[in-house]
Amino acid sequence: MEDMTPKIAETIIQELKKKDIVFEKGLTDDEIASIQKLFNIIFPPDLTVFLQTALPVSEKFVNWRRALLSEREQEHIVSRLEWPVEGILFDISNDKFWPESWNSKPPYLEDQFEVAKQHFSTYPTLVPIYSHRYIPSSPLESGNPVFSVYQSDIICYGNDLAAYFSNEFKFDMPDPISVASVPKEIPFWTTCVNMNNS
Repeated sequence: MEDMTPKIAETIIQELKKKDIVFEKGLTDDEIASIQKLFNIIFPPDLTVFLQTALPVSEKFVNWRRALLSEREQEHIVSRLEWPVEGILFDISNDKFWPESWNSKPPYLEDQFEVAKQHFSTYPTLVPIYSHRYIPSSPLESGNPVFSVYQSDIICYGNDLAAYFSNEFKFDMPDPISVASVPKEIPFWTTCVNMNNS
């Protein structure tokens, strides 16, 4: 795996354009800072490089620039940011999910939600990329895996950002770009993947 550079990002973007993905000019430093402050998130470095090279605006992608101008778009992105936790809470309420690391399960749903939310406050935030695909905001370094998140049905959809785009949009990663051979361990979210694989 190698760090995302503007050159690598541009190579991936050209492949995505072949799949009819529409792009606008990349986000500026000021736009990145404003977006992160507005939504209280941090983009991992490789996603930052990608979004600053060009901004995908096709359906199901997150139009971060529009969110700086549109309250409706802000609300849409907030709902996407809340989706992973809301999905887990839904499965807790349906008695389908309770990881061993949370210890004993309280008898009342309200208390179960409180325990879950306390744990979530310590886990890496998932930043939406496309549809219900997310990249963790931490560790704050390149090479974090991309997860497909649908309630507690969570799978690794790419060992890193470049691998994710290759998998999602079905193109071969051009040489000499290398991708992570194994996904990085991410607190809680990797555990969910392993629970689904067991």
